[in-house]
Amino acid sequence: MPAAEITVSKEDYLKAIIEAESEGHTVIPAFLAQWLEVSQPAVTKALRRLREDGYVSSADGPLKLTSKGREAAHRTALRHHLVERMLSEIFHMEWHHIHAEAERLEHVISPAFEAKLIERLGPEGDCPHGNRVLPETPAQLQRRGLVRLSDAPSGRAMVVASLYERDARLLEFLHTLNIGPGVTLTPIARNYDDTLRVRTPSREITLGLFAAHHIWLRPPTPAKPRKPKAR
Repeated sequence: MPAAEITVSKEDYLKAIIEAESEGHTVIPAFLAQWLEVSQPAVTKALRRLREDGYVSSADGPLKLTSKGREAAHRTALRHHLVERMLSEIFHMEWHHIHAEAERLEHVISPAFEAKLIERLGPEGDCPHGNRVLPETPAQLQRRGLVRLSDAPSGRAMVVASLYERDARLLEFLHTLNIGPGVTLTPIARNYDDTLRVRTPSREITLGLFAAHHIWLRPPTPAKPRKPKAR
């Protein structure tokens, strides 16, 4: 089915399901209402249409996308990813504002414009928050060698590789602390109240576990050995 036949509302629901699945949530209608901040009757109505149109399985239990529904969700996620990269790499928009803007623009990207963005930006590449096209589970991030700040060893400098981008308040908060992708952080110690002492390039700060849990780090890239100067 062409993307133009899918409404904005349907795209939001389908993408929300794959995002929630990646975080390990059991996706039921009540949870989806909370995730999307809509009423339970609105979710019930939307899911009925999604089932009728073949996007969501009609079986009892947790919501499951059909192959058609997953394809549509992946297409929306790709457009979101491309818009984020466009806003960052072409228009140089600040990273902590980009996710919300892409949430609006992802629905108006035509297949022709999508193809142009892929041609300009390339099919690969992380978004400004360090994330890939499709939502990744914690296990997938760990297989890439990433570790949560809340689990990182003390005293070892590491680089911010990925941020949880679906919480606008968290992104703004981290921005005020000058914590963003590519910034080097050094965990110092966990306090008695489960807050973390962390050293940034400019100062020492204290972070709560919620924020630290949503920051993923990678080891610093080894410096390339210098070539000896020709005599």
